[in-house]
Amino acid sequence: MNKFSSILWGLVLIILGVIIALNSLGIVSINLFFKGWWTLFIIIPCFIALFNKNESKTGSFIGLVIGIALLLSARDLISFSIIAKLIFPFILVFIGLSIIFKDTINRKVNSRIKELNKENLKEYTATFSGQKVDYTNEVFDGASATAVFGGVDINICNAKITEDQVINATAIFGGIDIIVPKNVNVKVKSNCIFGGVDQKNILPIKDDQKTIYVNAFCLFGGVEIK
Repeated sequence: MNKFSSILWGLVLIILGVIIALNSLGIVSINLFFKGWWTLFIIIPCFIALFNKNESKTGSFIGLVIGIALLLSARDLISFSIIAKLIFPFILVFIGLSIIFKDTINRKVNSRIKELNKENLKEYTATFSGQKVDYTNEVFDGASATAVFGGVDINICNAKITEDQVINATAIFGGIDIIVPKNVNVKVKSNCIFGGVDQKNILPIKDDQKTIYVNAFCLFGGVEIK
């Protein structure tokens, strides 16, 4: 969660607290449990997630549209049967468009990732289990990690990085943690559906440093870069 997202969450809680206090004092009478109030638990988190710079916006945007549609349905402004018929094709179309335009927008990053993806990349897989990989004092030459209902930890903090490398990270109902040194650049390409990439070590890009490219796909899962 970046600073702006934290501010938005803070504002939401402050506004909620003020409304409850004013209602308790009888100064105002704002009904927090209006028709369709429960859809705010979908709308607000998805809206705030759109401001997370290091996460794919696909899942958040889909969730936001679904939340708004459900709110309109609860307010009897749109028939729920229409929403039920259109929601699945809408998701498919939007995911397809996001994949097409994401590749266009991130052309330079995509091109570099394709160059770095070698046939002999080491692969790490955790299915209903966990796996920890430590490259301390070892040469890091790229890797692919897949977590399905499990977790993979890759520590390259003390690895020998002599050139740009790529980490392909696929998290499906699972999580992948990547610990990188401070003296490298990190560039992320992500395609996330109801998941995300959280980069906690955001540092300025320096031309004289090697770059770690994280190529992430998340489906109800997450990748964390520390």
